[in-house]
Amino acid sequence: MSLVGRDRERERLAALTASGGSLLVTGEPGAGKSALLASLDGHLVVGVEAEQDLPYAGLHQVLHPFLDLPSLPGARRAALEVVFGLSEGAPPPVHLVGLAALDVLSAARSVVLVDDAHWLDRASQDVLGFVARRLSGAALVVAARTPVFAGVPTLVLEPLAAPEAAAVVDAVAPGLDAGRRSWVLAQAAGNPLALTELPFGGDSLEETFAARASALPAEVRSALLVLALGGACGTDLTPAVEARLVDSAGAFRHPLIRAAVVRAAGASELRDTHRRLAFATEEPDRRAWHLAGATTGADENVACLLEKTADRALRRGGAAAAVSALERAAELGDDGERARRLLRAAELAAEAGRRDDVERILLDVRGLDLTARERALVTWLPTAFDDGVGEGVAGPGELVGLAESVVSDGDVELGLRIFWSVAMRCFWVEPGAAVRERIAAVARRLPIDPHDPRMLAMTAYVCPVQQGDAVVAGLRGRAVTDDPATLRLLGSAALQVGAFADSVRFSVAAQPGFRAQGQFGLLARALAVEAWSRTRLGDIAAAEPVAREAARLAEETGQPYMRGLAAAVQAEIAALRGEYERSAERSAEAERAGLAAGARPVLATVQLARSLAALGEGRYADAFAAVRRVHDPADPAHQLALRRYVLPELVESAARSGNADEARKLVEELDTTTRSPALASGLRYAHALLAADDEAEALFEAALDADSSPWDRARVQLAFGGWLRRQRRAAHARPHLKAAAEAFEAFGTADWAERAREELRASGESRGGNGELTEHELTIARLAADGLTNKEIGERLHLSHRTVSTHLHRIFPKLGVTARAELRQALADSG
Repeated sequence: MSLVGRDRERERLAALTASGGSLLVTGEPGAGKSALLASLDGHLVVGVEAEQDLPYAGLHQVLHPFLDLPSLPGARRAALEVVFGLSEGAPPPVHLVGLAALDVLSAARSVVLVDDAHWLDRASQDVLGFVARRLSGAALVVAARTPVFAGVPTLVLEPLAAPEAAAVVDAVAPGLDAGRRSWVLAQAAGNPLALTELPFGGDSLEETFAARASALPAEVRSALLVLALGGACGTDLTPAVEARLVDSAGAFRHPLIRAAVVRAAGASELRDTHRRLAFATEEPDRRAWHLAGATTGADENVACLLEKTADRALRRGGAAAAVSALERAAELGDDGERARRLLRAAELAAEAGRRDDVERILLDVRGLDLTARERALVTWLPTAFDDGVGEGVAGPGELVGLAESVVSDGDVELGLRIFWSVAMRCFWVEPGAAVRERIAAVARRLPIDPHDPRMLAMTAYVCPVQQGDAVVAGLRGRAVTDDPATLRLLGSAALQVGAFADSVRFSVAAQPGFRAQGQFGLLARALAVEAWSRTRLGDIAAAEPVAREAARLAEETGQPYMRGLAAAVQAEIAALRGEYERSAERSAEAERAGLAAGARPVLATVQLARSLAALGEGRYADAFAAVRRVHDPADPAHQLALRRYVLPELVESAARSGNADEARKLVEELDTTTRSPALASGLRYAHALLAADDEAEALFEAALDADSSPWDRARVQLAFGGWLRRQRRAAHARPHLKAAAEAFEAFGTADWAERAREELRASGESRGGNGELTEHELTIARLAADGLTNKEIGERLHLSHRTVSTHLHRIFPKLGVTARAELRQALADSG
């Protein structure tokens, strides 16, 4: 009867199981989630609270019927073997386990049902979320009280409407007196389970189930408690079946019954049951947790068992389970071990990206006696998220001193980890010149080869200006390696110093390795760097899908500022394509993420996107105002490295909005000899665009002769062609404008191509593209060039003077002139 009023939901589930895909079903306890799953044919798995600290226990239940390990690719097979404890090996990333699970379920093409997913261990939840977002060939239906993962279609079970609720009560208890019936309907408030159970007694579901359990024989009550705590028993459960607490197979009819049985037990009964279960199991992890449940006070022996459980969880990739075990070990163990265990748990939580866990654990550390290393961890760990962006965390100056101190004490590994946080923070926020110099001085004393990719990347983040040439030189000639982590660092370093072609090369090379390893967090970063660099090179057709995937993976892996950066790149791409409304939407989305903690690269890229959109729409003052912010040290959008790579937008908008003098000052500030390809190209463009007429041609020619990207070359050709036309050298302008128009068309930047075509038309190029006047137009143009008036031309050609005027209005733009006096020279230039 709990499926009364659920026809629409059943239809949706039937369609899903027929077509494939995933669905998350949520609703309050008793809403009918379990009944809805029971109406489907498929492999059913039920989450159990007692197993939530056993890593990948839930996933093993999900995959077990379909598992054919030999059929999986090597890395994915090895990942499952490690997490299921079948072999030893390095703990695999959760996303690699997810890829393996996706392979298994896709090959099975079956229907998998997961109930009470909120009780699954965290590792299993993470993997199932990964699978659910990608599954298509099979069907996965997951039921939970609240959403256990994001990005999956969700069906929320609402309470039954009044007519359906009344129908349920009348069907299960047709003889119920009117007073009790009204009370049940009011108390149940449309909850299907309450509607079916409250008519038989009790004021709440928990009280109803507890009352039924307490009326059972003692041995049956004891057996139910064993079942509720994850054990097994051979007791005859017929009385519990008759009491509607378990089904004929001995399984609880509803998770609320399991919870009611546990809460109804006394504290001593719970401890005794845990103790019996501990000695009944052969599994060391279950034994450790049951012993922890049986312990009343401090017990270092049990704490040591839990710490070993944490070690085993880590070897299987279960960081969340390891954190739980270490926290419980800290509670039960000796006081002298408490800080060490808690900080180890906090480190693991930070590595797993669990900010809330780190903050909670560090609160428990307050007031404890700590070693120098432990104090360093307390300071550093809050900065380990989102590259240290945010309020209330240590700044770069404090952290660099901490790194130096830790290295001096001999802990080089931790010192380098802290220093990497310092370097990354110099990208996301601005510490100031003095702090940057101090960081660079400490870097020079670190026991690491200056040519090490880590040091090269750290140098690029900390000193992109002063050490930019050294970084560019260090990147040149570097071969692509097999290590994706090294390649990503090199790609990031290249972006900082404007070597965008190298940035793309290294970032692209890193991605296959990250995909194979399931390192999706690092993959998102490599993709974002590639997308940013490709967009600056004008390769927006390739950049767009890369930026889209970077945004999706950053969202999935909990990296809000990388998500913001990817959205800002999407805004830049949309602006270049002329999709101005979409660009504004993406810019606003990215800006919200960037403003949350002052993530400067996000805000700088947003202003770049807005400047490009304004340029495309002819709003030159707005374009200058937007990009000018990137150059203002007092503005949140100022970013030391990226400001050097937006010069074309700055000078073009300045030249067209009356701000050329201010732009010259900024260019002069950046005008230093540099090996940065992007900065050198931008400076060449800026000098030519801002030059006096007697110097501009040579500077434009130098810019075209230099080695630059196709996008930069097309921009120079457009600007040079426009300058030549304004100098009344239309014939010289047209080849440059034609090349620019063709290039912008190929890039997919239609508005830029149209600008080039407008210049072409103004230079005298015909709409057909042959650049010729008609014979009739040529005759009129020659007569006008010879000094005849419109009336005189009309008399010779038997036309009205108005018709002659109309023809001249068409002829002038074709020849790129604005006055009759210019016609003779224009005709000579055009041949």
